[in-house]
Amino acid sequence: MKKTFSIVCLIISFVSITYSQNTNAIGLRFGGSDGFSTEVSFQHYVGGPNRLEIDLGFIDAGWYDGFKGTLMYHWVKNIDGGLNWYLGAGGSLGAWDIDDDKPGNDGNHDDGVFLDANAQLGIEYNFTIPLQLSLDARPEFGLINDDFDFGYGLGIRFTF
Repeated sequence: MKKTFSIVCLIISFVSITYSQNTNAIGLRFGGSDGFSTEVSFQHYVGGPNRLEIDLGFIDAGWYDGFKGTLMYHWVKNIDGGLNWYLGAGGSLGAWDIDDDKPGNDGNHDDGVFLDANAQLGIEYNFTIPLQLSLDARPEFGLINDDFDFGYGLGIRFTF
């Protein structure tokens, strides 16, 4: 009897864990803007279906270097099963540096920082295995340098 009860409890625990919503995801977001083509991406659910996303991007392209950190808040809405769409708001902070040996730069060294207000619209699919794929658009409005960039991304994340 104890053995049967233990097996039933183990099966119930396994089923509960399998069907529970994963609260975190980590992976890569390919695409981006401002030359930051790939970012490390982390998502954490903060209540109900809503979540925070933190993306960190680095670039070292010979004469151009930079880093960018992005924080977004997503409102996630289910379409069907593992298919969701989301809308987000947030911001980015980063710095860039252009070396004086850039062709056409006439020996001028240029660098700066940027602060952006961002919006985001995307669609994602959460598989039954711990995998999430997403596709999004992210317009970025420059608050410091009065710039506008339109970013996009394909996300591949491990959910846990």
